[in-house]
Amino acid sequence: MKLSRKIELCQLSPIRKFYPYAVAAEQRGIYIHALNIGQPDIQTPNAYLDAIKAYRENVLSYAPSPGIPSLIEAVQGYYARLGVRYDASDIVITTGGSEALLMTMMSILDEDCEVIVPEPYYPNYHTFIRMAGGKICPVPTVAEDGYRYASRERIEPLINEKTRAILITNPGNPTGTLLTNEEVRLLADIAKEHDLFLICDEVYREFIYDGEMTTAAALEDMAENLVMIDSVSKRFSACGARIGALISRNKTLIEGAVKIAQARLSVATLDQIGAQALYGVDSSYFNETREEYRRRRDVCYRKMKEIPNVVVAEPKGAFYMMAKLPIEDAEDFQMFLLNEFDDNGETVMFAPGSGFYATEGAGKSEIRLAYVLCAEQLERALDVLRKGLEKYLQR
Repeated sequence: MKLSRKIELCQLSPIRKFYPYAVAAEQRGIYIHALNIGQPDIQTPNAYLDAIKAYRENVLSYAPSPGIPSLIEAVQGYYARLGVRYDASDIVITTGGSEALLMTMMSILDEDCEVIVPEPYYPNYHTFIRMAGGKICPVPTVAEDGYRYASRERIEPLINEKTRAILITNPGNPTGTLLTNEEVRLLADIAKEHDLFLICDEVYREFIYDGEMTTAAALEDMAENLVMIDSVSKRFSACGARIGALISRNKTLIEGAVKIAQARLSVATLDQIGAQALYGVDSSYFNETREEYRRRRDVCYRKMKEIPNVVVAEPKGAFYMMAKLPIEDAEDFQMFLLNEFDDNGETVMFAPGSGFYATEGAGKSEIRLAYVLCAEQLERALDVLRKGLEKYLQR
């Protein structure tokens, strides 16, 4: 029996593919500093569980396919505080930002259509686009240039009759790159001029350390072109809630997404109730969380700069960092760390860089680090990484 061409073209997540080796290392008594996955250790606001505990209905029923109205209203209120007005009909609640992206791709792509995506990018973009029959057209960037890409000279030559959209993450995962407002405006102009969708994944919007950011949702002339991807996962340290949103004033796109939403019936009712409460959390929560991540960013950047021959750009937002190491194959290095190396019973996991690229052979010497551990543990984890790299290079 045959599997589909679409699934055969998908790849395992570079973030999760080494999990079996990590389990084996832990069974040998090795402690692993997990810098491979963006799972924050910040406490989820109590409002989430309090709302679920207060649920007293006798039957746990299906929610409406586009989402519970009170949660949609909470999302509207969140954007209103950013100075942006959305109608309830512009919002579809999804199972995390992941489903919002998948719904978008399934709604806009035909077989072999293309989406322009700056690389390195969040690896699941590849899966979402492939599952919809499309493919990524990458915008190459380099560590030495801070992974910047927003220029007509880089974007417009990639546009052809198969191009349907430009997809950006701002601030970036995996690079932490923050686009200026002028760069976002430029990308919006390009999308509009070429009748493309501009899909903006802004799930790390609250975590900006240098500079300022105006949400792309504020671009009032982009009603037909703009798609916003939203999520509570990282914003409220509630990854397990799996609540996101697809937001657009393009009514035809929303109608298409609702067809998919109805086919999957609904997002989990209790998670929507908990998420609704999260949108009422005081803004001081973000201020405190942002400062904690800033401390971790500073530790991670300083420690990586201390390692000889490493190329790294200081992240301006999110909680990730790409680093180019003086090695040929980061996957081989990761296997070494899990199978052959420890420092006083400790080792490190990261995400090898090649899985964040569409260009063949790109990113093989790069790694992504998620600075989601406390500053003290990050200090130790990066010391272990440095010692592991020294041992690896001596082989």
